Amino acid sequence: AVPAGFETFRLTLKGLKGGHSGGDIHLGLGNANKLLARFLAGHAAELDLRLLDFNGGTLRNAIPREAFATVAVAADKAEQLKTLAEAYQAILTNELAIKEKNLTVQLESVASDKAALTTASRDAFVQLLNATPNGVIRNSDVAKGVVETSLNVGVVTMQDESAEIICLIRSLIDSGKEYVVSMLESLGTLAGAQTSAKGSYPGWQPDAKSPVMQLVRETYQRLFDKTPNIQVIHAGLECGLFKKPYPDMDMVSIGPTITGPHSPDEQVHIESVGQYWTLLTELLKSIPAK
Repeated sequence: AVPAGFETFRLTLKGLKGGHSGGDIHLGLGNANKLLARFLAGHAAELDLRLLDFNGGTLRNAIPREAFATVAVAADKAEQLKTLAEAYQAILTNELAIKEKNLTVQLESVASDKAALTTASRDAFVQLLNATPNGVIRNSDVAKGVVETSLNVGVVTMQDESAEIICLIRSLIDSGKEYVVSMLESLGTLAGAQTSAKGSYPGWQPDAKSPVMQLVRETYQRLFDKTPNIQVIHAGLECGLFKKPYPDMDMVSIGPTITGPHSPDEQVHIESVGQYWTLLTELLKSIPAK
């Protein structure tokens, strides 16, 4: 139970851009879960802070834009908490002002009858979340300028008897993904947490000699009189699922132009949908029947 004479606050970190945990992971955007955990890790012991709740992020494949913690401190430390929160806002503004112009750290008084974590549980949870890696792990040597392996600390939730940290790991090569899983399992062991790897889908390594890719390039050039921008991207594509049971199948991924995926700014370029359909039907005409 929260001791008598403690005041309860809701600590909110919000206003981040968010984005696609694959396509935007290399941009240096803020991760709300990680940023809020950093504050708690730095000041929980100093303030004798009691942690009642922590929730952040909505989807494992979206960079979290918001995170919330309910905390309690002794009444004579309430002003110190406010001062530290304001100072942290200034620190993050200095670090992330170019990328995250709307970042805010808010502290508001709230009423709550929830129990708090024990000091040991608070430290295990906060230190684990603060230590969990996030972002680019390795860039590709094969596809220059493309991320090879990354992870996103996407969703953090807390229930009365448990807390859960959900990360999405991406890699062009399966061994890179397995390395990150191993890293997280080691952290879990040190923190006394259970870890579970599930929902995996295979990587899809680029093939510069792909005949289908050459056909797409030539067909696009003929239809639209311009050279297509063919890229290797760090995102989950269904092609990887087909490639595993059919390793000799040649494939590319094509589609209309989408901007801001997995964020409130997500849009599709309407004209490109028609171009995509034209390209797809023309490609199908060019593929010989077998």
